[in-house]
Amino acid sequence: MVTEDKAYKATRNYAREMDDADTLSGYRNRFLFPQHKGKDVVYFCGNSLGLQPKSAKEYYEQELNDWAAFGVEGHFQAKRPWFSYHKNFTESLAKIVGASQNEVVAMNSLTVNLHLLMLSFYQPNKQRYKIIMEAGAFPSDMYAMETQALFHGFDPEDAIVEIAPRKGEHGIHHSDIEAAIKKHKNKVALVLFGGVNYYTGQYFDLKRIAEMAHSVGAMVGFDLAHAVGNKVMHLHDWDVDFACWCSYKYLNSGPGAVGGIFVHEKHTKNKDTFRLAGWWGHDEKTRFKMKKGFKPMKTAESWQMSNAQVLNMAAHRASLDIFDEVSMTDLANKSYELTNYAEFLLRQLTQLKFEIITPDNPLERGCQLSLLFKSKGKEVFEHLQKNGVIADWREPNVIRIAPVPLYNSFQDVYTMYEIMKGIK
Repeated sequence: MVTEDKAYKATRNYAREMDDADTLSGYRNRFLFPQHKGKDVVYFCGNSLGLQPKSAKEYYEQELNDWAAFGVEGHFQAKRPWFSYHKNFTESLAKIVGASQNEVVAMNSLTVNLHLLMLSFYQPNKQRYKIIMEAGAFPSDMYAMETQALFHGFDPEDAIVEIAPRKGEHGIHHSDIEAAIKKHKNKVALVLFGGVNYYTGQYFDLKRIAEMAHSVGAMVGFDLAHAVGNKVMHLHDWDVDFACWCSYKYLNSGPGAVGGIFVHEKHTKNKDTFRLAGWWGHDEKTRFKMKKGFKPMKTAESWQMSNAQVLNMAAHRASLDIFDEVSMTDLANKSYELTNYAEFLLRQLTQLKFEIITPDNPLERGCQLSLLFKSKGKEVFEHLQKNGVIADWREPNVIRIAPVPLYNSFQDVYTMYEIMKGIK
C-alpha cells in the first residue's frame, strides 16, 4: 500500500532528496559494504545476514588483547569482564524487544534456544497437547515442533495445527488464527508463530495472538528471527510468555552470532517454572560453592546453560552500540518509507511478470518485499547480482529484498529499480 498522500517520483533526484532529508542517513557510514567494481554494492540481504559494523574489529581485538594480557584472569580483569559478559547486552536487548532487563539474555543460538524454551513452556498432556503455528514457517521451526511433539509421545500430524493462507492468497488472516485457536481451545497447549514470516515478509499481530492464546489457557511464544531489530515490539506489555531470536540478521552481529531469549517475569520469578539446569543459570551468589541442588536465577539468565561465548559475542556489542543511539520507532518509520518507495518503483516495471506477496499495509510487514515471479525470476536475480545488487533467492521463484533502515538509502532502492528497468 503505497502511501497515498506521498507524491513519490521515479527519479534519482527525488531519491537523493529523500536521502538528504533522512535523519538516519549518517548511520550508513558505520558499516562496511562489499565491493562491486570499486563501489559499494546495493545490499538488500540484511534479512539473511546484516552488514559488519566498522567497530566490530575493534571489539574482537579488545577481547583478544585481554586474553593475551590476562589469560584466565580475564574473567574478572578484562575491560568487559568475561564472567558477566552476557550482562553487556541486557539493557540494549530489553529496549529493542520491549522488556525489562530481567526478562532477556543473550545466549546460545536460535533453534537451541527454541528447544530449551519449548521444554519449559510446551508441557502437553492427554487433554492439551496441540501446537498452533503458521504454515510455511522456516524449516527449523517446523522441525522443532515435530520433534518436540514426538519427544512427548504425540504424532506431529495430529498435534501440530498449521494455519495457511487462503486459496489464491499469500498472507495469513488473523481471523483464521483466531478461528483455529477457538476450534481447538480445549486441546491447544501452545501457540507459536514467527514474528515476521521469512518467505512472505508478513508481520503478525503478536499482541492479538498472545491475547487469543491466553484466552483459551494456552502458552504463547514467538520466533523473532526476522522481527528483532526490525519491528517495534512490547513483549512484556503484550504478556508474551517467551520468545527467541538470532542476531546475525537485522542485529548485524556476524555469521553464527549469539542468539537471545525473552521470558516474561511472571515465569522467571516462579521457582516452579521448569527449565533445564546449567551452571550459569544457577544463582550467581552461590555459583562457585559447587554444591548440588539447582537454584535458578530469578531472571531469564536462569535459562543459560554455560558461560558467555565471548569472542562470538564481541560483534554483538559493536552492533548494539549503534542500536542504543536510535529508537526502534525511528527505524520503523524509515523502513515504512523505504519499502513504500520500493513498492512504488517496482510497480512501474510492467515488463517483468511478478507479484509482490508481502502485505500491502506497511504496518503488516518489516523491511522486506518478496517478489514472486511467474517467469525469469532467476534471470532477474542473477542480473541484479552481476550489477552489484545483493538480494536473496528463495525457491522456487521468489526474490526477497530487504532495505534495512540503518544502512540502506533511497538511492539504493532507485538503483535497484534502474537496473531492473533495463531488463527486457
